Amino acid sequence: MKLHELTAYQARTLLRAGEISSLELTRALLDRTDRLDRDVRAYLTVFREHALADAERADRKRREEGDGAFPLLGLPVAVKDVICVSGAPTTCGSRILEGFRPPYNATVVRKLRAAGAVLTGKTNTDEFAMGSSTENSGYFTTHNPWDLDRVPGGSSGGSAAAVAAGMVPLALGSDTGGSVRQPASLCGVVGIKPSYGRVSRYGLVAYASSLDQIGTLARDVKDAALLLSAIAGHDPCDSTSMPLQVPDYTAALMPDLGGIHVGIAREYMSDGAQPGVLDAVQVAVEQLSVLGAEIQEISLPHTEYALPAYYLIAPAECSANLARFDGVRYGLSARDTPDIWEMYRETREQGFGTEVKRRIMLGTFALSAGYYDAFYLKAQKVRTLIRQDFDRAFEDVDVIVGPTSPTTAFRIGERIDDPLQMYLSDVYTLSCNLAGICGLSVPCGFDGGLPIGLQIQGPAFAEDRILRVAYAYEQATSWHSQRPAIGEEVVA
Repeated sequence: MKLHELTAYQARTLLRAGEISSLELTRALLDRTDRLDRDVRAYLTVFREHALADAERADRKRREEGDGAFPLLGLPVAVKDVICVSGAPTTCGSRILEGFRPPYNATVVRKLRAAGAVLTGKTNTDEFAMGSSTENSGYFTTHNPWDLDRVPGGSSGGSAAAVAAGMVPLALGSDTGGSVRQPASLCGVVGIKPSYGRVSRYGLVAYASSLDQIGTLARDVKDAALLLSAIAGHDPCDSTSMPLQVPDYTAALMPDLGGIHVGIAREYMSDGAQPGVLDAVQVAVEQLSVLGAEIQEISLPHTEYALPAYYLIAPAECSANLARFDGVRYGLSARDTPDIWEMYRETREQGFGTEVKRRIMLGTFALSAGYYDAFYLKAQKVRTLIRQDFDRAFEDVDVIVGPTSPTTAFRIGERIDDPLQMYLSDVYTLSCNLAGICGLSVPCGFDGGLPIGLQIQGPAFAEDRILRVAYAYEQATSWHSQRPAIGEEVVA
């Protein structure tokens, strides 16, 4: 039995039946990580000893207490390295936080532990989640398991690559403008960006606080729904967390789409996308119709302004959030300087990478006197128009579908010196964050042997709806079951 090929649900079934143990499963996945991560480089830190100890405890708990109250008992989960895990390195992919170990757990980490999950480690990320390729990590680039010469997407590229390579069945990422959905698309896995306020951000190191949201990555829709159910819910530690009941997302999964109205935004099916991507999405739409969905064309007229609006709002918020990294309280500190002002300057010069500096400067400029109204305030007004576009569209349709990414995975180094081309990687995902709605990416085909993702967006707090559509589509196709050949000779 190849334990690394099991979905989380399959593994849970075998664990409950006593056919495998969590210790066996965890050890097999860690051993696979040892072999494959020299090439993929998905992890920044692996918790091998702690994970094996947690797996032993999970097996003991199952024997003594059962697992009815622990939906993730004994299941390995990886965590993106922008999420705090008490006592574990949390670098945000940045040299400025090298060696930092938070003294507390993020709320999502507490929920994972309460659900019985086994944490396997912290995954690589673009520095402070700023990027679309994981090339902006301050440590190393993560490689796509489908083609090691290509990027896995970003900024949650480490989590997506780890799931795609069979190193772990479940992982957490964060999504500020597409950073869960875009790498899910490029790596051929499922990625969910929940509605703003659905999942607590307490313990998520902030990039852009009005846009950030923690999301899930998994091999299929059912697994992604299982993980989302475990981490969602109100948290008094996060003032933006909504006090709403969390439905059982797995109960919403049905194999047909009778009565569902699907909107196809003409702005998403544009000539700017790779032809093979558009072809795959069109075939996927036809499959949704076969499953009983009513298909209609819609318009989101302000979509063309989403990219410039996002790249004013997000950098403005990042310039404020990242002001706290000054070398005084934690992380890197350039102490050998003549005065405190020079220490601030040297710490930030040495600690931040090129892309982070670019966004801090852009955001500071957008917020500066004389430019605030012309740039930041105008971008916020455009954001309102984008939200209104979605509100009107959801009066007529239940979900909106289109490509997740305009292209398949591009080559490492291909766009690193062209920031605009890199930013365009998220052109279809940005609006979802600006509007605060939910979205996911599900595999829908291949082009040149590289995965393509179908994006499904729904109204705020309608995660059950987008999951239903994704699951019905997934069950009618086989794209989600295809795996990269990496490590194929290794039997766990």
